[in-house]
Amino acid sequence: MHSVWVFQPVKVKKIMKSGYWLISTEHLQEGLWFREEADFKVGMNFVAIQAHLGRVRVLAFILMSNHVHFVLGGFRDEAVEFVNEFRRRYSIYYSRKYGAKEFLRRNDVDYKLLEREDEALEKAVAYVQMNCVAGNICLYPYQYLWGTGKAFFNLDKPEGQPVSSFSRRALRSLLHSECSTLPGEWLVCNEGYILPQSYVDVEEVEACFKTAKRMYYFLNTSSKAKKRLDSSAGTMPAFRDQIIVAAIPDLCQSLFGKRSFDMLTPEEETEVMRQIAFRFSATVKQIARVCGLSYEAATKMMDTV
Repeated sequence: MHSVWVFQPVKVKKIMKSGYWLISTEHLQEGLWFREEADFKVGMNFVAIQAHLGRVRVLAFILMSNHVHFVLGGFRDEAVEFVNEFRRRYSIYYSRKYGAKEFLRRNDVDYKLLEREDEALEKAVAYVQMNCVAGNICLYPYQYLWGTGKAFFNLDKPEGQPVSSFSRRALRSLLHSECSTLPGEWLVCNEGYILPQSYVDVEEVEACFKTAKRMYYFLNTSSKAKKRLDSSAGTMPAFRDQIIVAAIPDLCQSLFGKRSFDMLTPEEETEVMRQIAFRFSATVKQIARVCGLSYEAATKMMDTV
């Protein structure tokens, strides 16, 4: 009797790299992700929703006027899914509110795998936390509401209303989403969004830094901290984009009797932009953002006599 050899196909396991990811969206040059505080609140709640539905660990994040940063733990495809779903939710909200179609579709995203040596995770978290300081919005990360600025080494007990105390209808209204299955112990702060401490892996981040003193060292020596020192020489924070956006209609009305920037002639637009620069000490980049212009167009208009 002859032996019969049966060759079974070898199953090759897909190799996927799990680790920490620093994720950055491209800066919008001709507009804003978040035009007013209500938009930031919606963005914060969408991060919470995706943290609950996704498969990654959220370690740090910040929502800036024209871009966002995340530090996530997990596989790359999970991180991509997290960011894509967050952008999809927010794009739908933004389109319904402002009528902007395909918002963020062309907004590129960079995924950087953080090596486990060279204190890469500490540097990435510090980089994210210090964005608001580098942007001259505040003096310290904990003063910025829209991210994890207050989440780490904070001895104050988080205060808020448990999700379980909201009716399903009230929760849907708060979240701008049909998702109403969030953990009942998560806390909603007085500002109207779910506290990051409810879903961010605070323990993992604090264990990485070990002490508050060591975290402050990384914050103060990050590239964003150096940028702030080089550019502003310790000056007080400037006006936030949202404050200038809210002031533009009044400027248009008082100067030219028109309700919005879009109704102005090119000469009138230039004058409003100059008034923004004078009244708010705004840079050309900030003026371009709040007026919905490219940096090149804003520079050319403001250079004209």
